[in-house]
Amino acid sequence: ASVLLLRACLALLAMPIYLLSVLGIWGPFCKKVFFPYFLEKIGTIHEGKAKKYKQELFRNLPDFSSSSGQLKLLEIGTGCGTNFQFYPPGCKVTCTDINPGFQQSLLRSMKKNQHIQYEDFLVAAGEDLHQVPSGSMDVVVCTLVLCSVRSLNDTLREVLRVLRPGGAFYFLEHVAANPASWMYFWQQVYYPTWKLIFDGCCLTRAIQKDLELASFSELKVQHMSIPLPWMPIEPHIIGYGVK
Repeated sequence: ASVLLLRACLALLAMPIYLLSVLGIWGPFCKKVFFPYFLEKIGTIHEGKAKKYKQELFRNLPDFSSSSGQLKLLEIGTGCGTNFQFYPPGCKVTCTDINPGFQQSLLRSMKKNQHIQYEDFLVAAGEDLHQVPSGSMDVVVCTLVLCSVRSLNDTLREVLRVLRPGGAFYFLEHVAANPASWMYFWQQVYYPTWKLIFDGCCLTRAIQKDLELASFSELKVQHMSIPLPWMPIEPHIIGYGVK
């Protein structure tokens, strides 16, 4: 009852956004203007806290290069391109995002990271990567994206389809907190309004369970905390799975 009451209070505070959503105005504005701007700003803070974890995570990327020595990498939900700095020199990167509004900030990241080769930018959802041939990628990367895909299972199926046998899927995602914690209580309170404001981001997904059920031959998952000011997304998982 307390969760429902607090949800209602939060919805009242965010009533202008709910009204804009009903009128069909908020969705396009969020995708084209608000969310790309917000993600670029908050991404800077998150990157500062997550950088050491990402450096360690992506350290073994070259191990998954093909027999020719080339590494073909697909990033789902590339966003502002914050991961480019961690990719090895010469890596061939295909970028995808469902939101074309990120292309300007993505271009800025490309100019800063000339050590990798940019193959393409595809406007595509994680659940439907039909533009990418099956078994064509050595590595797939997804960070802070699985929280907002429409179907987590379909996205993981697409990941496994586009990976070659022996390829790897790298992830870093915020997840649902321990159900017995205050953090989980506030995630439940924020959930509907947060999802509306932040373009479908879901606070309460236990993503690690879906990863465990996917058909990876090897899965390495580490739980960690990345606290952000006034953000109910502290619990994270990081790791990779091998096809």
